[in-house]
Amino acid sequence: MKIGEFSDAFLPVVDGVGRVVYSYCDHIARTGNQCTAVVPLTKMGYRGRFPFEIIDYYCAPLPGQPQYSVGAPIIDEHYRQHLNMTDFDIVHVHSPFIAGNEGIRYARKHDIPIVGTFHSKYYDDFLQISHSRIIAGISTDVIVTDFFNKCDEVWTLTDNSAKTLQSYGCKRPIFLMPNGMDKRTVLPSQKEDAVSAFHLRTDVLTLLYVGQLNWKKNIRLILEACSKLENDGTDFQLVLAGQGPHQAEIESLCNQLGIKDSTVFTGHIHDVKLLDGLYLAADLFVFPSVYDTFSMVIREAANAGTPSVAVRNSAASECIQDQINGLLCSEDAEDLYQTIHEAIQDRSFLKQLGKAASETIPIEWSVIIEKVLDRYQFLIDYHKSAKTK
Repeated sequence: MKIGEFSDAFLPVVDGVGRVVYSYCDHIARTGNQCTAVVPLTKMGYRGRFPFEIIDYYCAPLPGQPQYSVGAPIIDEHYRQHLNMTDFDIVHVHSPFIAGNEGIRYARKHDIPIVGTFHSKYYDDFLQISHSRIIAGISTDVIVTDFFNKCDEVWTLTDNSAKTLQSYGCKRPIFLMPNGMDKRTVLPSQKEDAVSAFHLRTDVLTLLYVGQLNWKKNIRLILEACSKLENDGTDFQLVLAGQGPHQAEIESLCNQLGIKDSTVFTGHIHDVKLLDGLYLAADLFVFPSVYDTFSMVIREAANAGTPSVAVRNSAASECIQDQINGLLCSEDAEDLYQTIHEAIQDRSFLKQLGKAASETIPIEWSVIIEKVLDRYQFLIDYHKSAKTK
């Protein structure tokens, strides 16, 4: 098969979508199929190290978020010439924006099937930017719903995200296709490196969050729950790993809640081994986001044998069986606090949860990509048969 993966996020940006698209391209290429990433132009280093092709187009930094780029393929003649020389069998788009619309344009021009993955709760994004439910609703209808209704099939990562997309008004068939991960061996020396790098204590309860420092991730619940731990005399440290637009506000709230001295901000971590060491150093991974459509970080924590606590009925929680391979709570700071407080009374129970998490939660990318390729082939064959009728 010859496959085009179209995305607005890619290397060296290491957000969730960028990492997923890279994993798709890397693992598909290693099966012997031809895979091409169609993405914005970025400084991703020596391209010969990748087993897949890259076609990129002119872009500029996104105002206010320079780690992201906004592309302008329409003015990039070299990109268009390069793309015109391709002969994809199927297009897979990973966003409803510029790259996604390029994918739809290409698929319609060449009369091939197109599948789109719903990666984000875009209404929440639009609402955070506009502070207007009316504008957020219109933007979702015009940009997101219209886009996915142009796809032949839509993939979601969880049942929760499928319901979200249907609530937006998507009428296309929805197929569940979760993300995988590359299981990694995490060594005690990596934990030691993380402890040293971030000056962590090893004699107290360590709670960890990894992700954007953005209020939409429900970080406020973590801080308020930790304030209650502080008030009941629990000796702990909260490690917040990541960067984001609300870091200064989060630091200010930590100060107001009296947990500033118990909180460690690591900044963005590029070194995967260091990040894995941080997972291993944590007693409990705390991820109360109801925004995410999937949670790679819960799976990464599980890979290191660290259990997670997530909000019940959220997309992030779908891989967790409460009290078996992790913990669930309601979307409430008091309940999050109670859940953490009860769990830490028995550290052997936490280790038991972590062991079960490592055995049940991570799924190798190779397993997922096998399903992906089978579905691609089905869509290609179906599209060809439909054209002959």
